[in-house]
Parts: sequence; C-alpha cells; structure tokens
Amino acid sequence: MVVEDDQKIASFVVRGLKENGFAVDLCKDGEEALVFGRSAPYDLAVIDIMLPKLDGLSLISRLRSENIVFPILVLSAKAGVDDKVKGLQSGADDYLTKPFAFSELLARLQALIRRSTRAVEPTRLKVGDLIMDLLSREVSRASQKIELQAREFSLLEYLMRHPGRPVTKTMLLEHVWDYSFDPQTNVVDVLVCRLRNKIDKDFPKKMLQTIRGVGYVLKPA
Repeated sequence: MVVEDDQKIASFVVRGLKENGFAVDLCKDGEEALVFGRSAPYDLAVIDIMLPKLDGLSLISRLRSENIVFPILVLSAKAGVDDKVKGLQSGADDYLTKPFAFSELLARLQALIRRSTRAVEPTRLKVGDLIMDLLSREVSRASQKIELQAREFSLLEYLMRHPGRPVTKTMLLEHVWDYSFDPQTNVVDVLVCRLRNKIDKDFPKKMLQTIRGVGYVLKPA
C-alpha cells in the first residue's frame, strides 16, 4: 500500500514498484488508507506524513493500535532527527527522506519484507532445468539463455514461485498486471503464448501447460 497525495511522487513510486513485481494499492489520504489497511493483508506500506484528512503519523498510530502489524516505511520531506524519531515512535519500521533514489527505497522495502517474514528472500528460482536469477534478471533452461521482456519475466516469476500448482487467469491478472479480472480480455493468453514460445519451443518436454477451464501450470520437465 502506497499512501501519498503528491501525484508526481505517487506515480513514480507506484510505477517503480509494479515494474519490480509488486501489486500496489494507492491511497491519496489518511482516511482512505486506514480503510484499506484494515481490510487487506499487505506485505508492507509506504506512508507520507503530510496527508489530507488524517496525517501519516496519526494513521500509523491508529493502525498499530488495532494490531495491524505489516511493515511501514515513512516517506517524508521532513528530514530532521526529531521528525525521524517521531515517525519511528509512532510505529513505523523505517524512515526515508525526500528526495530519494528509487533503488534505495526498493532495497529498504525488500529488507523490511525479509525481516517481517524472518526469512531470506531467495535470489534464484529453479523448476526442473529452468533457472531464474532474481538479481541479474537472467533466465536459462538447460544452460540456454532465454531473453524475456519485463512482463514476461514477471509472469514466469509468479509461475516459478508456484510450481506444479494451477494458477487462474484472475490470479495472473491480479499479480502480474494488478487489476481486476475482465472475462473479455485476452492479455493473459497472449503473454502466456509468448512465454511458452520462449521457454518450451526448443525443448522436447513442455513445462508451461494449459488446464482447460482452470488456467495454467508450470511443471518440471
């Protein structure tokens, strides 16, 4: 969840997070964010301090008072030590001042997720002879390098995180495109077809399979 009323900054942060595989909800004021925070199990939240209707510190305090514990990073133009202390004392887990580099924001958010799950985020995914390096964003099958576009990479990453499990078009739309399912759209079918041509075309055993009436499944070769 991103809570930011500055349209330019909000657009920059949301776009960057989506490009790095996150599904993002944007809230433009504190009251809206409180509703969203109560209703969805977010992995984390990025919250500005100067917000309309309900300021960021009050929002964080309200969430924490209701035992809502997902990690929170404060993103604020207030750079003073006292401001940072207030942010952390209100219940935030980290504090980043504006202006900021997106690479630092992303690194901090990834660290918060690792800390909250008490797990080391894998840097490599492997299903059969298909390997994905999440740091270099390189993909190979049987040591043969496969070039993927950003959306293809995100789709394959989601499938590789759920090997052998059927995934529906709705699930893919929500996690790869981040919007609600439209039964008339064929964007999933088109992208799956492109991905299948890249990871299966030159190999006798096909990994990406269609389950009629359900969706798709990635199986080890």
